[in-house]
Amino acid sequence: MMAMRPVKAPQAKQEPTPNRATESGDERAAPKAAIQSESRGQAAPSDFATLSQEELMEQARHYVCRSCSSGVPMGHKFCGRCGEAVPPEILSAQTLFFGDMQNPARAKLILIRGEGMDGLSFHLQAEQHIVGRDGQLPFPDDPFVSPRHANFFYRNGKLVVRDERSLNGVYMRVRGTVEVTPGDTFLAGEQLFRLDLNPKPTDGAGPDGTFFYSSPKHPSSFRLVQILQGGSVGMTVCARGNALQIGREGGDLNFPGDLYMSGAHCRIEESDGRFSLTDNSSRNGTYLRLKSERELGHGDYVFIGRKLLRVELNTN
Repeated sequence: MMAMRPVKAPQAKQEPTPNRATESGDERAAPKAAIQSESRGQAAPSDFATLSQEELMEQARHYVCRSCSSGVPMGHKFCGRCGEAVPPEILSAQTLFFGDMQNPARAKLILIRGEGMDGLSFHLQAEQHIVGRDGQLPFPDDPFVSPRHANFFYRNGKLVVRDERSLNGVYMRVRGTVEVTPGDTFLAGEQLFRLDLNPKPTDGAGPDGTFFYSSPKHPSSFRLVQILQGGSVGMTVCARGNALQIGREGGDLNFPGDLYMSGAHCRIEESDGRFSLTDNSSRNGTYLRLKSERELGHGDYVFIGRKLLRVELNTN
């Protein structure tokens, strides 16, 4: 079985852009970080022996003629511009690449936001893949990643993610509306929130018959608590009625300085004692902490520590 190693994605030429996400509607990381990372350049024929099998496959996928620097499509034995022969190592690696693409049990994770590691891809070739500071997919420099944080594994040909009792959990991007329960935590922009029920009212008089003076009350069944680094509590906002909207402006809870927050980002709503979380087609997404194993689909986004990963399944 091929050893799993991170591979740098090749870099396409483009004009400089701000480090913001637009790819797949996700503004949290830059397209050039998500899709293109620093190019490692084409390996000289004498250097092919030093590359891993996976790195050779990546070279073969984007091979550039060493004679005229023209791109050579996969499967071509000669450069269409100058006629230079494609090295046999590249042709062999292309065959391996096509074979890998035909394997329905193969998937990979693309690091969309990685604090200097953006653009790396991790091919999931084994039956299970531990993500953590000491895992098979290591992120040793992320202080929010536990030593054994999460496991990506295959079950019945499907890719599944499981939180390995990590401190900070695994967050998955919400698609549309999902059901939530009190105590659940979710990410919107750069903010972390917890859904809580409001405490029971204590409007009775004191022993001497005096009532406690307070701000005016509004009908509300729940509140959102902002969780700060270290686990301390930030703002606490009670919903006015049965819904509460979070965003950059014009909502019930606004964060005008959060660059990753959309104008109307997401909404929490209560109906007949049940709660739902809706992402309002925000550019950077809303992420709910997983409480159990979750089967992953093509294009899903997962947050682990400060790392944002996109799932790519082999759909051929």
